[in-house]
Amino acid sequence: MTMQIFLGEFLGTLALIVLGCGVVANVLLTQSKGQNSGWMVIATGWFVAVVIGVFVAQSAGSINADINPAVSLAKFILRMYSFDRMIMMMTAQILGAFFGAIIVWLAYLPHWQVTENAKLKLLVFSTEPAIRHYPSNLLCEIIATMVLVLGVGAIFGKATYSHPVMGLGPYLVGVLVWGIGLSLGGPTGYAINPARDLGPRLAHAILPISGKGSSDWCYAWVPVLGPLLGGAVAALIWQVVF
Repeated sequence: MTMQIFLGEFLGTLALIVLGCGVVANVLLTQSKGQNSGWMVIATGWFVAVVIGVFVAQSAGSINADINPAVSLAKFILRMYSFDRMIMMMTAQILGAFFGAIIVWLAYLPHWQVTENAKLKLLVFSTEPAIRHYPSNLLCEIIATMVLVLGVGAIFGKATYSHPVMGLGPYLVGVLVWGIGLSLGGPTGYAINPARDLGPRLAHAILPISGKGSSDWCYAWVPVLGPLLGGAVAALIWQVVF
């Protein structure tokens, strides 16, 4: 059972990153068919990535399909998980994100060399703020992740009228992430998922990407700590209000 959950979280997060970071690569890398197609394409691509990631995770053995350490932390605080299970799921999620980023690198292999801007290469893998102001960047990630976790809680809530029809849940979570990207994604690029940023950033640091430049570790703590804090606060709010 534990290995099934691990595999589900690993493969679900891998699928999330292949499609999510993949759409960013399509929009940003030189001579890609989707180059310069814009934010709407990126946000929509992440919507699809979340839906497919959840379905893959569930099909592979993780029925809850967190594919996000912030969600797993929130469930631990709500006493839905043991500490050991939370750590196991987080590990699977980060590893899945890491290997998903490697797949994206391979898929766009000729484009790294012809893309001269090192920042664009990094953005395929990880987030960067529009205006670098660490307190504000952290606050934005906290707020966006709170919206995510509270929204997921509402979608899968116990009340009969709010419980989604069988199979509809992943689509609703995808719509939620799509909305967060369009509404709150501007300041930081809406990581809202520590694995989504940390795993691919590690891949960027390790892979032999032509002219890749820095992995920007000075900022890397924001898209990890911010979502974790947002998930924790959302769980505490859920305990009090719901």
